[in-house]
Order: sequence, then C-alpha cells, then structure tokens
Amino acid sequence: MRVAKPFAAAIIPIEVFAVDAQTRERGPSAEQPQKVEAPKNSPDPKHQTREQSGKSDKAPSLRERLRAHWLLSVVGAIVLVVALAGGLLYWLEVRHYESTDDAFVAARSFSVASKVGGYVTDVPVTDNQHVNAGDLLARIDERDYRIAVDQANAQVEVSKANIGNVEAQIDSQQEQIKQAQAQLEQAQAQLQFSQEEFNRAQDLVEKGAGTVQRQQQTRSDLQAQQANTERAKTAVIAAQVGIKTLQAQLEGAKAQLQQSQAQLDQARLNLQYTSVVAAQSGRVVKLSGAKGTFVTAGQSLMMFVPDDVWIVANYKETQLDDMRPGQPVEIRIDAYPGRKLTGHVDSVQPGSGTAFSLLPAENATGNYVKVVQRVPVKIVVDNWPADLPVGPGMSVVPWVKVR
Repeated sequence: MRVAKPFAAAIIPIEVFAVDAQTRERGPSAEQPQKVEAPKNSPDPKHQTREQSGKSDKAPSLRERLRAHWLLSVVGAIVLVVALAGGLLYWLEVRHYESTDDAFVAARSFSVASKVGGYVTDVPVTDNQHVNAGDLLARIDERDYRIAVDQANAQVEVSKANIGNVEAQIDSQQEQIKQAQAQLEQAQAQLQFSQEEFNRAQDLVEKGAGTVQRQQQTRSDLQAQQANTERAKTAVIAAQVGIKTLQAQLEGAKAQLQQSQAQLDQARLNLQYTSVVAAQSGRVVKLSGAKGTFVTAGQSLMMFVPDDVWIVANYKETQLDDMRPGQPVEIRIDAYPGRKLTGHVDSVQPGSGTAFSLLPAENATGNYVKVVQRVPVKIVVDNWPADLPVGPGMSVVPWVKVR
C-alpha cells in the first residue's frame, strides 16, 4: 500500500497535464490556457517530496561543473592560452615598429604649358596616359614660325654681305694708303733735290758767280716741293683714318651678323617650341588642351605627374626617437589593401609641418596649449608595382622598423 500511493500521485499530474493539453488544442481559449488547481485542502504528495529533496540536495560546485563539462572546459582553456600567446607575440613584434595613418603618396607634379602661342593642331595623348621622355604631348601651328625662320635667315645673309662689302672697302683703302705713301716718298725725294738746288744757287750768289734770278727760282721750287710733301703726308694720314673708319664699320657689320644669327636661333627655338614634348617619363592628367583651341604663351595644356613618387608620413614628434634614414618600411596602400610594399626612410624634415606652413603658429601670443606636433618623414619605395596606378594624394599606412 505504501508503494501504490506515490504511483497514484505521479499519475494525477500527468492526467491533468494531458487534459490541459487537450483543452489548449480543442478549446477556443487556447491562447489563454487555464490551469487546473488542486484543492487547497487536499495534500500534494509530489510537492511534499520536492520540498524534502530540495532541503537535502546542495548546489553543484565549480569543480563538479567542470567535471560535468570537461570538453568545453578544455577547449576554453586552449583558446585562452592561444589568445594570450598570440597577443604576447603580436606585442613583441609590433613594439619594434612605428606607424601612422597620416601618410600620403607625394610627387612633384607640374603644369605643362607652351612657350609660344597659336592654334593647337594635334594632341596625341589622352588623360592618365603614360609617356616617356621626349614623347610629343601637343603640337601648335608652326607656319608663322617657319616664316620667321626664313626671315631671320635672310637677315643673316644680308649681314654677311655687308661684312664682305666692308672688307672689300678695307682692302681698297689699304691700296690707297700704299699709293699715298709712294707719293709721299716721291715728294720727299723731290723736296730733297729742290733743297740741294737752292743751296747751290745760294752759294753761287754769295760768291758772285750766280744770278739772283736762279736763286729765286730754286727757292720757289723748294717751297713748291715742301707743299707737295705736306700734301702727300696729309693724303697718307687721310687714307689711314679712312681704313680705321672702315674697320669700325666692319665691327658693326659683324655685330649685326651676330644679332641676325641670334634672331635666327630664337626663331628656330620658337619653331621647336611648337612641339610640346615630355621632359621626363610620367602620366598625363587633367588634360585641358584640345585640337583647334588657341593658346597663349604660358597657358597650361595639361598636368603632369612624374614616375618619381614617394611617401610623406606625418609622424608625431614622440615617434621619432629611434627613427633614422635607411630603416626598412612596410607599406600598405588603402586603395590596394591586399598588396604590401617595401621601402626605406629617406630623410626626416628638420622641423614640424606647421613651421613651414603659410601661417606658422605664434606660440608667444595668447594662451599656450601644448599640442604634439607632426613631422614629415620622406619614405622611398624600393619598387613600385607596374600594375598599380599610384599617384599623389593616395592614403597609405607605413610601418617603420625602428628597433
């Protein structure tokens, strides 16, 4: 009889639960199930049994729980050990590097302009095209400049002709000088003879053997020869002065030739300037010149980005303690996160970025608040990949190994 009572008590709740389940399924009030409560006066043997077992049982300890779930505990312990080891290895490796996200690709890009004006006749390049040094970028109408070259050539020939003419005059003047000198020698010889004749006539008159008329005649001849001699000397001097004048004209003609030659060289340069070529290898960007447009001297036709690019990383001044030129650098470009580049530190700017800005900081005025400054560091990439279009302004993340 004692065994039958617990068995009957165990059956009663099952039947109540079954009836309640059928009521939920069949009755319209399934959404609000009704509970079948046992009479308050009737004793519940199961309830009494749970109260007695709850008083007797104790809560399981941590060791018992770990024993019950030993597999999960082992896996958790392994994961924790691996995480700690990975974190330690990462810290031991990262502490040798200095990194910053304030870094960009830089280059000395410049504007390409024509030195002469005219209509653009050809633009054989397009946007973002790579060109080599000496490649044609644009061509300007060259007809006017060819005419200028022809005119300069003609002026050079005129100057050469003037030089030849003056040189011929100088040769002729040299002959005139020789002729004048010969006439001077002749006049001097006649003067000497007249002087001797006059002296003889004077002696004869003094001795009473000559006539006064002869004396006067010889004196007149002597004076005439003296005048002829002076005239011959003047002719020689005039011929010599004339050759100096011609030599000055020759120098002027030679200077005119040099000026004409310079004008010819300038005309040829202007003709060459009609072909705008690349000074170095790089890429054409922001192309503004087009066929048929009129450009003036100095007007921009396009922008040019050379192949020589580098990285400017603005490190905090507190990160520069161990940073030196030549240290290796690992670089990742934000546009290509799957590619890693290598390079080295080229130089560190001797001053912060704000010191060279347009409006540098004036720390002596107002209230001073200390701010960590950033110093640009130039990083040179060992080898830029040819398949990656990289240009100024692109963001990168460098890692400099300083220890």
